[in-house]
Amino acid sequence: MTHILAIDQGTTSTRAILFGADLRVVAVAQEEFPQHYPASGWVEHDPSDLWSTTAATARAAIEKAGKHAADIAAIGITNQRETTLVWDRATGKPIHNAIVWQDRRTAETCQALKAAGHEAAVTETTGLLLDPYFSGTKLKWILDHVEGARDRAIRGELAFGTVDSWLVWNLTGGRVHATDATNAARTMLYDIRQGRWSEAMCEMLDIPAEILPEVRDCAADFGVTRADLFGREIPILGIAGDQQAATIGQACFRPGMMKSTYGTGCFALLNTGTDPVASQNRLLTTIAYQLDGQRTYALEGSIFIAGAVVQWLRDGLRLIRSASETQGLAEAADPGQGVVLVPAFTGLGAPYWRPDCRGAVFGLTRNSGPEEFARAALESVGYQTRDLLEAMTADWAGGGDTALRVDGGMSASDWAMQFLADILGAQVDRPRVLETTAMGAAWLAGQRAGLYPGMDEFARTWALEKSFVPTMAPDAREARYARWTRAVAATQAF
Repeated sequence: MTHILAIDQGTTSTRAILFGADLRVVAVAQEEFPQHYPASGWVEHDPSDLWSTTAATARAAIEKAGKHAADIAAIGITNQRETTLVWDRATGKPIHNAIVWQDRRTAETCQALKAAGHEAAVTETTGLLLDPYFSGTKLKWILDHVEGARDRAIRGELAFGTVDSWLVWNLTGGRVHATDATNAARTMLYDIRQGRWSEAMCEMLDIPAEILPEVRDCAADFGVTRADLFGREIPILGIAGDQQAATIGQACFRPGMMKSTYGTGCFALLNTGTDPVASQNRLLTTIAYQLDGQRTYALEGSIFIAGAVVQWLRDGLRLIRSASETQGLAEAADPGQGVVLVPAFTGLGAPYWRPDCRGAVFGLTRNSGPEEFARAALESVGYQTRDLLEAMTADWAGGGDTALRVDGGMSASDWAMQFLADILGAQVDRPRVLETTAMGAAWLAGQRAGLYPGMDEFARTWALEKSFVPTMAPDAREARYARWTRAVAATQAF
């Protein structure tokens, strides 16, 4: 058994990646699935799509590599966080579609809780803010709107979970209802300092404790798969939410190390060590990972729209056929136009936290075309990242590393990464292996299985592919960022 199977269940697709004993990628299988938008600001997934694409891609990756279940030492899972599911314990059938992390339907609930003075307690207990982003108000919405759901939950008939719990339930044939500390920390129901579900938060949201999963370390025993799925039982030994898994995969194990992942959204994490740091700039305090019962914390900034802005150019405006076209268009754009795109399609995330905001474009002229839109789209990700890092450096007294480690699909764009370095005025490091999220999940499972090395040796395997250093003049950098901040202020005032 010399391989680890990593399941990377994302917002728009599911991937399974088989890693060898040397931590190299052996095979990859990926499958997209539909997004559902039942109302403005609502985003849902069919839970059966999450499970079917997981099973299909896992089998496909094993087959593509020419391997068998007997070659797999363990499975690691990483997943889109905050997405909320509730299902029947007896039948395993969901009682509602999964409510996706991007969904904003509980904005009024969050506003009412803020008005009642609850946000300070939420932040002190969970490290989070009162925002529709997190799972707690999504779960409350399902229990409030599905007839009889709360009574059934009290009777122990229903199970709640984020996507990792849903996959573990299905992989194990309903034998295990569990999650890990990183996913629990994103629910608004978990006390990140005490390491347990919070009675006060559950009471605030009217969530019965009977519905909650057991919380375990990131590297732990999460049961074994049904034998009929892959031909034999395979142990599930690692789980981490996608951004925490990327932090692990980037080997950001020392306090002060930072990574930023560019997928559908963008998420920057700064390791703050064993003590949680309370943000004064509306960042999140979260659990970076938990190993052997020891929690390591991070400051996190969350951008809701990063790679999704390129999808919007493709699917919404139909300006491009594939994401790869954006770099050439951006290079051909007229930089003198200064078009600014604020992609607040599902509200503004950190450090603004304005779920009511919507996207806006500034600086259009008669000459503005696909090139300028593509450039503005890529630049918006750099500007939003600077928003996050400005807040992080203000919060973190320990001082961060001078380099930002990047990963995710958009990090493959040299143009986007060079602009990121320019607008940050900091070095940006891209690793040889961009599959850092899946690698983090694989390492958790592999070191638990005894196949992979410990933390220090694993960190030494991190290898640089390319560094991007700032070339933009400081006065130009500050002038461009000032234009961005004016655009964001105008968007919030609309």
